[in-house]
Amino acid sequence: MSEHPSAIYLERDALHESSSFYLTEEQHPENGTMLGFWLYLMSDSLIFAVLFATYGVLGGNYAGGPGPKELFDLNLVAVNTALLLASSITYGFAMIEMHHRRLTPTMIWLAVTGALGLGFLAIELYEFHHLIHIGAGPDRSAFLSSFFTLVGTHGLHVAFGCLWLGVLLVQLKQRGIEPVMIRRVSCLSLFWHFLDVVWIGVFSFVYLIGVVR
Repeated sequence: MSEHPSAIYLERDALHESSSFYLTEEQHPENGTMLGFWLYLMSDSLIFAVLFATYGVLGGNYAGGPGPKELFDLNLVAVNTALLLASSITYGFAMIEMHHRRLTPTMIWLAVTGALGLGFLAIELYEFHHLIHIGAGPDRSAFLSSFFTLVGTHGLHVAFGCLWLGVLLVQLKQRGIEPVMIRRVSCLSLFWHFLDVVWIGVFSFVYLIGVVR
């Protein structure tokens, strides 16, 4: 026995609504991911703003110990800054190659970016080790506590970025350049450039002003 025509129309409408729903759900993650990542960067900006403010309040409390002029090596910090700035440039090259759908050059530039990031971390760890070795650890004064907290938090972000970059390189090799990978690499690009901007603030506010004043 055949179905009633009204039932057929209702079934078609239900299928149309269902397909429209799933189409919307497929398109939503891309916009949702970028919006969510921007919200994350805003929250991270608040964290660094608090750390900068804390250093601004405590940065002059040396407790009779050494200050920035005695502890900071601007030449070493300048090299570190150059590494991080260069890594942002190489990431830009990777984004250009990715949008031209060239997989191998994209992966090469991302690998160079990761190497520069690891070089930055190596110099920062050397600086921390040297300061602790000469008795200028985070427990020495409020100045050093706020310094290690601010610079160390940024360093942890760079370390996470390098790990994230390594995961993306593996995924790019397996999946190639597809929309989901473009979105993921773009999110890391925002994160990486954000860290670059924060470091410029650290270099200027902590190191440069600390040595000059």
